[in-house]
Amino acid sequence: MGELKVYINSVNNIFSAAVYMADDNGKTVIITEEPGNNGQSALGFAAGDVGGGKFRAELTHENACALRRLFPWTAPVRGLSRPASFGLGDRLGIAAPGHIDLFKNNDVFPVFAQQSIRELNLTNRTYEDVLDAATFAVFREGYKKGFGADGDHLKTAKDVEYALSLGFTMITLDCSDYIKNNVNAENAPPLSQYYKDKYLNREFFIEDFVLVFSEDELRQCAAIYAGAVSFAADIYKNFFASGKYDADFEISIDETFSVTAPLQHFFTARELLDAGVKFAAIAPRFCGEFQKGIDYIGDTAQFEKEIRIHAAVARHLGHKLSIHSGSDKFSVFAAIGRETRGCFHIKTAGTNWLEAMRITARKDPPLYRAIHCFALSVFEDAKKYYHVTTDLSQIPDISAMKDEDLPEMFNNNGARQLIHITYGFILRQKNDDGSFMFRDRLYNLWRENEDEYRAALVKHIGKHLELLFEGVKS
Repeated sequence: MGELKVYINSVNNIFSAAVYMADDNGKTVIITEEPGNNGQSALGFAAGDVGGGKFRAELTHENACALRRLFPWTAPVRGLSRPASFGLGDRLGIAAPGHIDLFKNNDVFPVFAQQSIRELNLTNRTYEDVLDAATFAVFREGYKKGFGADGDHLKTAKDVEYALSLGFTMITLDCSDYIKNNVNAENAPPLSQYYKDKYLNREFFIEDFVLVFSEDELRQCAAIYAGAVSFAADIYKNFFASGKYDADFEISIDETFSVTAPLQHFFTARELLDAGVKFAAIAPRFCGEFQKGIDYIGDTAQFEKEIRIHAAVARHLGHKLSIHSGSDKFSVFAAIGRETRGCFHIKTAGTNWLEAMRITARKDPPLYRAIHCFALSVFEDAKKYYHVTTDLSQIPDISAMKDEDLPEMFNNNGARQLIHITYGFILRQKNDDGSFMFRDRLYNLWRENEDEYRAALVKHIGKHLELLFEGVKS
C-alpha cells in the first residue's frame, strides 16, 4: 500500500472503528481502522490486512453492499413524493461527485443511479455497477441527504425484478410495446359498454379545464392505451401490490411515434387508478421533439398550452409529470417549472457524457479527433437505438479546425447528437489485440481532470435547475 490521500468527507466512525476512502497511488480504496483486529476485518468488508489494525478493501460489489449495510445513507431511497426530483443518468459511473456538488445545496431530490437496459447493453455495465458507483460516490463525498436509483425504461418482468432485487427505489415501466401507434378514428374498433358508461356524455372538470370525449376520441384512447394499462397493472400486481419492494412506480408512455394528447393522459391515468395501480408519475409523449442532447424542437407556445393541461391532469389525479429526454431543453424549462408549479421529475442522461467529451476535446485534441471520426463511421448503426434527425452536413469538418476550437463542437447540435448516440460504440470498440481503442484512455483522462469535470457538471446541470425554478417563481 502506497502513500494514502484520504478523502476527508468520507471519514466515518462506527462501533470502535473508522471507515473512509483514500487514493492509493491513483486508485480509490476503502480503508478501515479497527484497533485490536488482526487478520480479518470485523465490519464485513472483503479486505486485506495491511497491519496496525488497518484493512484495505477494493471498490467491489461485495464491499458496496457492506457500505450500504453499515451506513444506510449510502443506499437509495424513494423520492418521487418530493415536489421536484431529477434523474441523472451517469453512463460512465464517474459523474456523481459533480452531481453531489450541485444537489447538496438545493432541495431537489436526485436520482444518481439511473440507467435503462439499453444503456447497460451499450456500455457493458450491470445494475450492480450502476448502484455501486452511486454508493461509492455518496460515501466518498459524505452526502447524506438521500438519493434514488431508477431502473429506467424497463420492458419486461424479468428486468423489473432484477432492478428491484438489488434495492432500486424507482422503476420506470416502458409500455411502448403495448401501445398501438397505428390506430386512428377510421380503424379504431367499436367501444365496449364499459368505456361508454364511464366516459361518454360526461364532463370532467379539472381546474380551469373541462375535458370531454367524443366517441372517436374515446375509441382511439381505448384502442391505443388499453394494452399498456393492462401490462402496467400486471407488473404492479406482481411486484408492487404486496409491498415487498419499497419503490416508486413510474409509467412511461413516451417512447412512441404519436403524441400523447391531454385527453389520452387523463384516460390512461384514470384507467390505471381504477385498476388499482398506485403510481408516482407518468411520462407522456409531448408535442414537438424531445431529442437527445439538444434543445426542444417545435412550437413552444403549443407546448406550453398542452403542458398546462397535462400538469392539471397530473395534479387532479395525484401524480407528477415526468419529462424524459429532459437534457438541454432550455427553451421550455421555464414553462415546465411554471405549469407544474415546481412538481416534476426531469430525466437527463447523455448530457453528462457530452460534458465529459467536451473535456476530452479540450485536454486531448488528438484523442477527440480520433473519436469524432470513429463516431461518424458508426453513426448510422447508432441511430437504430435513438430517434434523432441529425444533419451530419451541419457538423464542421474537424480536420480544418484548430485544436483550441474543438470544444466549440459541443455547441453544435449535429456534433452533440453525433457524439451523444455513439457513446456505446466508442466505449466498447476494441483493437485487434483485444484492448480498448478509446475506453481506457478516456477514463484515465477523466480521472486526471476530475475537478474540471465536476465543475462542468455543476454549471451545466445547474443551468437546467436555474431555468426550471425561474419558471416556478414567475
